[in-house]
Amino acid sequence: MALYRDHGIVLRTYKLGEADRIVSFVTEHHGKVRAVAKGVRKTRSKFGARLEPTSHVALQLYEGRELDIVTQAESVDHFRPIRDDLDRLGRAATMLETVDQLALEREPNPALYRMLLGALRTLAADDGPLVVAGFHWKLLALEGFRPVVETCALCEEDVDLVAFDPVEGGLLCSRHRRGSRISAEAVELMRQILGGQLALALAAPPSAATREVEQLAVRVVEHHLERRLRSVGVLE
Repeated sequence: MALYRDHGIVLRTYKLGEADRIVSFVTEHHGKVRAVAKGVRKTRSKFGARLEPTSHVALQLYEGRELDIVTQAESVDHFRPIRDDLDRLGRAATMLETVDQLALEREPNPALYRMLLGALRTLAADDGPLVVAGFHWKLLALEGFRPVVETCALCEEDVDLVAFDPVEGGLLCSRHRRGSRISAEAVELMRQILGGQLALALAAPPSAATREVEQLAVRVVEHHLERRLRSVGVLE
């Protein structure tokens, strides 16, 4: 078995036997990795607390045939403000679940790793209303599903955009209206998120428009995943 090192973020954990866990990571250089952490459920485990969801860790692992084995885990950041706030923890859970579903095992995707790490850092620093939605929209763009928000996805007109349809891949004008209704304020926020002005969108105070953008992001992510996000209930 080959020994390797990497940095990773814990996405989720599963119980294995009486004392072990299977831990799912998104790593910087090895993509999604599932590994066995032996003895971490014992009270005297030396790194059990470091392998909880949201944890950012420096890892040493042995490569296995199906599951790797964690031999060392050093904490880089626990994101304590997230863990100490149930609302933030729930919001973080939707990002972790989305990445867990999208990331491919052993397929390097450094951009995805960096995007999740940046989103967790932002959420830990400021629980703004569009942190999670901004992450989801940018993630869709990264994975090749960037929605059309500048014009109507069908006729390319750039005025009177009143709806969003994930099947058509973006905003629609009143003539081609289908899918979900959307306000002009929400359209502007989506354009900021996807047009290089994410910081401006994140500074927006809570409003009906930010709620629209947040709820729509979840629906579009679920459309592309072809499944419901189990953790999404915390955002309702």
